[in-house]
Amino acid sequence: LAVRNTEKTSALLPQLTVGAAGNVEVLNLDLTNLSNIKRAAASVTKPIDVLVLNAGVMATPLRHTDDGFELQMGTNHLGHFAFTAQVFPALVAGARVVSVSSMAHRMGSFKPELIIDQCYGRGEYNPWSAYGRSKLANLLFTLELHRRSQHGQLPGKKEIIATAAHPGWASTNLQAVAPQMKNQPLVERGTGVVNKVFAQSAKQGALPILCAATFPGIPGGSYLGPDGFLEMRGYPKFTRASGAAYDQNLAAKLWEISCDLTGVQWS
Repeated sequence: LAVRNTEKTSALLPQLTVGAAGNVEVLNLDLTNLSNIKRAAASVTKPIDVLVLNAGVMATPLRHTDDGFELQMGTNHLGHFAFTAQVFPALVAGARVVSVSSMAHRMGSFKPELIIDQCYGRGEYNPWSAYGRSKLANLLFTLELHRRSQHGQLPGKKEIIATAAHPGWASTNLQAVAPQMKNQPLVERGTGVVNKVFAQSAKQGALPILCAATFPGIPGGSYLGPDGFLEMRGYPKFTRASGAAYDQNLAAKLWEISCDLTGVQWS
């Protein structure tokens, strides 16, 4: 388990080790700090069969990572990009890399000439647009990783299976983070009430992600989400992303810029 808060995770370990013979290790990983990412990746020595990139922040006020990136792009995309590149040697042939996106990716957009500015949060800032952009980046990364795997362009020409999934509307602490950062307790409580009415459980929301990670025969480049109304709840199904997610030129440009900004290389 790669986590930012090891104290919270330590409190959960007794639950996680039931039936797992205690075979759970905790890795300190702060996706808002490239130096920490590098240290964490360097400490990974065991083979990796499945890598799930599920950390995320949502609709936060304008904040920046330790390296100056806009918080949502830095956490949701650039941090995952850098970590995956640096643990890539540990991935076994045929390993799965699952990026967790969101229905909100449809609110995001990139202008190729402004990608760097958007990664740093320069210019006009809208929390939801920035969140959608970071979730669109997850899909662009997944599909570019899939293409490079298919074309033998990854280190050692290792072939992996890159997939993506979204949980629908799942009731987690994710929705409360932005109101907490803005010191809006009434909004935070209101969010909790709305979650109880409309959201499915976190357990149910995890199913598309688990399916993408473990179900036999899932093809690379696929995208899974819930099968219910507006994909907000239900059981896993294959789905389609927005047209922008399949823009190969945009994906290649974002990949190149992500390498430059994070200082990681895949070759």
